[in-house]
Amino acid sequence: MSCEEWYRTGRQLELSQYKVFYKRDGVGPALVCLHGFPTSSWDFSPVWSGLIKKFDCIAPDLIGLGRSSKPQQTMTVALQADMVENLLHKLNIGEAHLFVHDLGDTVAQELLARQTEGSSQVKWLSCVFLNGGLFPETHRPRLIQVLLLTRLAPLILKFSTKRTFKPNMKNIFSPLHPPSDDFIDQSWELLCEEDGLKMMPLLLNYLRERESYRSRWVSPLEQDIVPMRLINGVLDPVSGYHAAKRFTELVENPDVVFLDEAGHYPHVEVPEEVLEHFLQFHARSPGNRVYN
Repeated sequence: MSCEEWYRTGRQLELSQYKVFYKRDGVGPALVCLHGFPTSSWDFSPVWSGLIKKFDCIAPDLIGLGRSSKPQQTMTVALQADMVENLLHKLNIGEAHLFVHDLGDTVAQELLARQTEGSSQVKWLSCVFLNGGLFPETHRPRLIQVLLLTRLAPLILKFSTKRTFKPNMKNIFSPLHPPSDDFIDQSWELLCEEDGLKMMPLLLNYLRERESYRSRWVSPLEQDIVPMRLINGVLDPVSGYHAAKRFTELVENPDVVFLDEAGHYPHVEVPEEVLEHFLQFHARSPGNRVYN
């Protein structure tokens, strides 16, 4: 699905002081799809047609990205999690599954932590993770992300262009499945809308939060509170094989799919494989707690 069609057929809601774009389609149990930094919900378009045959899919743009509000304030993971809960409350959805990537992984960890503590506004039924910084000790941020958290951020943003964006994105994709020009072009345009580049250092606060809240966010994984699967593009330099290996060490009954030809965006790079493994996971009753 083209980026234009994705956003033309989506919707917007006012949630607290934020405008939130979301795409919703399909029939079946609710499935919340959360994208990563620095892209948008459109990342899920390559697997969308397969997902909506089985699920009522809701894919919001996280605050500060895509076509949700870009409020020029430091964004916390808790605020993103609040947005997700508020959106589902507005849509009268009380329980849902999760399918998450990158920053979306961290938001999901916060949502699952709330469920562990008994403070969740939604009953989460399962979670399928794609590549992301589940464990700060194995996360390898790109140099530009580190620099954007320093006083050099204004200078870096001043010289940021699509020409600098493209190699940074290409380097986290598998060389076997590089990002298309259309993916780069549209992702860059979305990032820049409403002065969105200035949101980048404000959003990257989540890198610090991962360190501060490690115990709280890793605990739901260690406790195995819902059925989980990690679908991992092993060629990802940020959170590839090394991160998946850590998952197998810390998670009880680890369910991991290693995609040998994918990088950081497996659902964009090898969507057919990701969809197959996602639906295979859900073909089993979560209540059976049976893992491969």
